[in-house]
Amino acid sequence: MRWEKAMLVYNQKAGKEKVGQLGDAVEALAGEIGELTLVQTKEPGDGEKICRERGGDYDLLLLLGGDGTIHECINGAARAERSPEIAILPGGTCNDFARTLRLPMQVGRAAEEALAGRVMDTDIGTVNGRAFTNFVGIGLITDTSENIDSEQKERMGKVSYFLSTLRTLRQAEPFRFRLTHDEGVVDSEAVMILAANGRSLGTAKLPFAEEGLHDGKLDVLIIREAGLSLAWQVLNGGDLTDYRESGGVIEYIKTSSLTIETDEPKGIDSDGEVYLQTPADISVLPSKLRFFYGPDADAEEKVAVETDSVLPGG
Repeated sequence: MRWEKAMLVYNQKAGKEKVGQLGDAVEALAGEIGELTLVQTKEPGDGEKICRERGGDYDLLLLLGGDGTIHECINGAARAERSPEIAILPGGTCNDFARTLRLPMQVGRAAEEALAGRVMDTDIGTVNGRAFTNFVGIGLITDTSENIDSEQKERMGKVSYFLSTLRTLRQAEPFRFRLTHDEGVVDSEAVMILAANGRSLGTAKLPFAEEGLHDGKLDVLIIREAGLSLAWQVLNGGDLTDYRESGGVIEYIKTSSLTIETDEPKGIDSDGEVYLQTPADISVLPSKLRFFYGPDADAEEKVAVETDSVLPGG
């Protein structure tokens, strides 16, 4: 038995519609935990409050849900008096942060492999005082998240993100911005700005180095044109070598902090949740939380990164 006390937080939707996931998780965890507390969130904000107020009482915090649930709970865990070790159990549509941690997409297997794997100090980001694990985006990515049809998402899963992307691309408009980072200022126009801590977006593998979760830096892409083929190539693992020079269609920056100002307020997509606006003050909290990773260094082969990946995710 590895942990005396653990808390598993799951959202109400997972409890009602995905009972099998919860059962799979408990079965996989039973032999490793002395006392397991199950806590269901019932309304927005519950996960953050529970993890902030109660997270420090446990040795292990397990989070079952999609990227939105993870985002909410991490905002609580990051502010807990004592941060426990954290295991992500993917129960959503895209599960991008679980993919970044190289975990299987089945809840039972994820629980087994996470707890058999290794715990690592991991960077998280902040935007305007709010924590994020995976990414912050402005422009096309935010519009795509806002254009997702919730009923379509329930029926079609990640395909709904692809359809939303196609709808959004037809009406993508460039915006004026000023971006200040560690080494300078970019004053230009773009259709999208992405600051990534994670390595997956809408199930697509982002083209950044795997060790980036531990380097105290964010990977920033400035995309100046809305061409689907170009965005698709880069956001599905394309080579960034040709995009490091400033002034091109895509610009790539590594920085520990950045600020983004826009001529007019723009919505900010944080881990698929849109509730903030520019100006954006974004930075890294190095080695802030301890997460379980898949046990193998080459565990990417075990993660279902589908070939029909889409762009933005949540």
